[in-house]
Amino acid sequence: MAAALRGRAGGLGALWRLQSRRLSSFDVAVVGAGIVGLAAARELIQRHPSLAFAVLEKEQEPAHHQSGHNSGVIHSGIYYTPGSLKAKLCVQGAALCYKYCDQKGIPYNQCGKLIVAVEHDEIPRLKALYERGLQNNVPGLKLIGAKEIQEKEPFCRGLMALDSPYTGIVDYKQVAQSYARDFQEAGGTILTDFEVTNMEMAKESSPESEDGLKYPIVVRNKKGEEISCGHILTCAGLHSDRLSEISGCSPEPRIVPFRGDYLVLKPEKCYLVKGNIYPVPNPRFPFLGVHFTPRMDGSVWLGPNAVLAFKREGYKLLDFSTGDFLDAVSYSGLWKLVLRNVSYGLGELYRAFSLSAQVKQLQKFIPEVTTNDVLRGPSGVRAQALDSDGNLVDDFVFDGGTGSVGSRILHVRNAPSPAATSSLAIAAVIADEAERRFQL
Repeated sequence: MAAALRGRAGGLGALWRLQSRRLSSFDVAVVGAGIVGLAAARELIQRHPSLAFAVLEKEQEPAHHQSGHNSGVIHSGIYYTPGSLKAKLCVQGAALCYKYCDQKGIPYNQCGKLIVAVEHDEIPRLKALYERGLQNNVPGLKLIGAKEIQEKEPFCRGLMALDSPYTGIVDYKQVAQSYARDFQEAGGTILTDFEVTNMEMAKESSPESEDGLKYPIVVRNKKGEEISCGHILTCAGLHSDRLSEISGCSPEPRIVPFRGDYLVLKPEKCYLVKGNIYPVPNPRFPFLGVHFTPRMDGSVWLGPNAVLAFKREGYKLLDFSTGDFLDAVSYSGLWKLVLRNVSYGLGELYRAFSLSAQVKQLQKFIPEVTTNDVLRGPSGVRAQALDSDGNLVDDFVFDGGTGSVGSRILHVRNAPSPAATSSLAIAAVIADEAERRFQL
């Protein structure tokens, strides 16, 4: 049988335990125990405490992939197009994240961020970012000069910077596990080691005909175990397109995995960085660029790069899955993206293997950093949604289908960065959409 995850009482340091549990029937099953899936499940059960909810997770614990392999930054909402859902949810989500951490006693550090212009041609783009941040109602923003940069970050060099004091850091895995405890304490069930492989309508000849009417969808895992439910919400991150196909819904947008490799400063060199230090984004390139990120454990991460991952959950440089690789390279949208960004992609690939090349990028901001000061660190894999024209899907995508199964499913097809920051705000939007579609 699948295992049900329960949180012991005793605060955030509590251990998780796995218990055997008889599989059952639920009004709504949420597939994916990442931070977005857990936040959505938590929101739904708080709104509808009389309904039965389950979260289905293929790993042995929540937040095992993207939610547990990220920079840990609480973003303030500077970058995003004014008026967009992404901008609105980030600003709301950051405020909710800080409030939630305060309520739950989850440690965080509002250490701020500097977006630093190191070249003169970056200054107009930096000023445009400042205006964008003001339009998005990001609190506390100001432009500062070279002297003020060094007052805030003594080892950082730059011509001008955008100071965002509202940016912070937190351990999002801890946040996600707290959402899981909230969900369980409200009566929800989390089934781990439950990798969904099939969703179909129950057979009309089912002996449990009454249950079959109320819970008409059968969800099976790779072991052949099954649950019954009335509706399904998927928040599957790196596998969102595959779950959509399993349910008979559209395979697009497709997920193309990009791995980001970090370096870490040696402990004796962590004094070089006090807060987040970011580059000015270059609109010619699809990803943000390397940055300096302090962590809650006192370490400092440097990076990441962005290279095509040959395995959707491949966190090591040479991890490879034939199926994942063929899925990616057979998709025309990927080739269109690659052809538009050949030089950038080759540069990222080179820096993935060359420590000195990565350090050279970092030295633009902190010249004192040398190859002797850094070690290779962790990696994360980003579930990048890509359309058939090779465009990065930059905002949230909700999708369903038609027919007996498709009409009972809501797929969260794309929840891009800053989804962790925005998770509580996103959860409210997802719950609104689920209520509308499922008539809860």
